[in-house]
Amino acid sequence: RRLILLRHAHSSWANRSLKDHERPLSGRGRQQAASIAAKLRELGWLPELVLCSDSTRTRETLEIIKRHTVELLQVETHFLTTYYSVAAMDGHTAQHIRETICKFAKDDIATILCMGHNRGWEEAASILCGRPLELKTSNAALLEAHGCSWQETFASAGAGGWKLREILQP
Repeated sequence: RRLILLRHAHSSWANRSLKDHERPLSGRGRQQAASIAAKLRELGWLPELVLCSDSTRTRETLEIIKRHTVELLQVETHFLTTYYSVAAMDGHTAQHIRETICKFAKDDIATILCMGHNRGWEEAASILCGRPLELKTSNAALLEAHGCSWQETFASAGAGGWKLREILQP
């Protein structure tokens, strides 16, 4: 099983009247998203399921990734409000990611992309692989673990049992 924990691309602070949830990508962020799409494609880490925060910047990051990766245009995608809110709660994100994956993923799905926000995404990646990681904007932790189902994979790998293949950077 392969899990991609991707932090959204760089967002714009130009319009200070926007709520945090509504902030769009910056020009740099749009470039980052295109770059990370190319790298995921080059490595063959193409998700069969996408679970994504419903914030503007994560939606825009995903739109750009899909535009640059035609294989993802028809991939099942769920936008989750909780991926925005839980990311700010210390210690809850890894468990929430597990719960949402086990809710939405069929057992024949091998690769899943979960896209969200720091601090939670960095913390979740660190918990899953058992060492401190840093996820800057548009960085992706590429994680692997074994199991016949996603439920079994999370149960057997537990905290610290996922193998970090790479921190992918734009």
